[in-house]
Amino acid sequence: MKVNEKIKKEYGNYPERILQFGEGNFLRAFADWMIDGANERGDYQGSIVLCQPIGDFPKMSDMINAQEGIYTLAMRGIENGEAIERIKAITSVSRCINAYRDYDALMEIARSADLEVIISNTTEAGIAYKEGDNLTDTPPSSFPAKVTQFLYERYKAFHGDMAKGLLFLPVELIDYNGTELKKIVLMYANEWELEKEFIDWIEEANKFTNTLVDRIVTGYPRDQISYFEEKNGYSDDVIVTSEVFNLWVIEGKKEWADILPIHKGEANVIWTEDVTPYKIRKVRILNGGHTSTVLAAYLAGHNIVLDFMKDDVFENYLEKLLYNEVIPTLELPKEELEEFAKAVSDRFANPYIKHNLLDISLNSCSKFNARCLPTLLAYVDKFNEVPKLLTFSLAAFIKFYQVTKVDEKYIGRRADGTQYQVKDDADILEFFENIWANSNMAAIAKAVLSNTSFWSGKDLTEVAGLEDSVAAYLDDMNNNDMREIVASL
Repeated sequence: MKVNEKIKKEYGNYPERILQFGEGNFLRAFADWMIDGANERGDYQGSIVLCQPIGDFPKMSDMINAQEGIYTLAMRGIENGEAIERIKAITSVSRCINAYRDYDALMEIARSADLEVIISNTTEAGIAYKEGDNLTDTPPSSFPAKVTQFLYERYKAFHGDMAKGLLFLPVELIDYNGTELKKIVLMYANEWELEKEFIDWIEEANKFTNTLVDRIVTGYPRDQISYFEEKNGYSDDVIVTSEVFNLWVIEGKKEWADILPIHKGEANVIWTEDVTPYKIRKVRILNGGHTSTVLAAYLAGHNIVLDFMKDDVFENYLEKLLYNEVIPTLELPKEELEEFAKAVSDRFANPYIKHNLLDISLNSCSKFNARCLPTLLAYVDKFNEVPKLLTFSLAAFIKFYQVTKVDEKYIGRRADGTQYQVKDDADILEFFENIWANSNMAAIAKAVLSNTSFWSGKDLTEVAGLEDSVAAYLDDMNNNDMREIVASL
């Protein structure tokens, strides 16, 4: 039995108020789940048309339509220290079209009086200008050109009615995603020499938001299909799995939230006039927590995030780092920051997600600079001393990059002899191979901290006490067990 043979199509028959560019796992486990909940509560009455914005492979549109848009979301994670699993059939999707096979259907949606919202996830590279796209293409290749063409069709259909503009909710992982999308749409409108009235209509009738999204979506559970089929009593070709945690921060006017009232239920949706503090919170606590912990944890013998979260020493280290050194440097309310930090710890301890530490270690030089160094420097500015744990994590990063070039790969070695490959830019890896030829830890610390190309032009030897502390930690790491050092902190 297929999912659509067992699950009633309750909400997919509502008017198609939302067009979603992107039929992949993330949006179906994130935005479409939120909209399904709003429909279920009665806060909203709208369904979603998915648009596959690339070519025919893979033919996800066919698979989704074969199930009448119905699919299963399995959310799994930790809440209050307990592992939980929530399984829900999602019925907010009406159908899925392919922009290349169903171009006329896409233009028909542009002319729909019901349409109110456009959601998109076209990857980080999706919101970009591409030379050569034209108004007459069916469709243009770039996503912003598709949007420009779509809006022009809508503008003509409704004779420039200011009430027929749309709310844009892009979730592509670039800074100021809505602002950038609008900028490129206007570039195409001008390049195509479209009338000034249309350009004014883009500016004044449409609402482009900047957004921040956060949810780990683990996708199609290939190795657990039998489990889900037995548990659910049906098969589902496009079932998707995710963690329980979710966050959607949307920068826009508060009254715009009434257009898509997904913030009224269990979904963690925040409408704000400035998304920046929430970006900083995510980067410093979530991403910074990863980067500040995983390298030392790997050198201590752990291989996945769940491993070190089961180790009391590293769990305690992460907690003290976040609560004592990161949170005091941030501007949002302390209670809100601590609640987010608690959620981060639960997410790291999720038994359903196996996140390899070596995968997280990729490009750790730039990651430390972006995620951890701003906190370290802010702590120094606020308390006039170097933070103990962040300074240790900086030393652990340098120790992790103790590499030797072997067959065009840069290889490090754990204390137990396990070899691992460090992946970063070639010039960075060559630098570390060269400095580690020196056995003097003070010289190594000085070389790394004074390399301004690593630290956005800053010379970290000018931070009082940092160079000596890093050198001392490196010396300790050369002579003692990494886990014991962390325990002593």
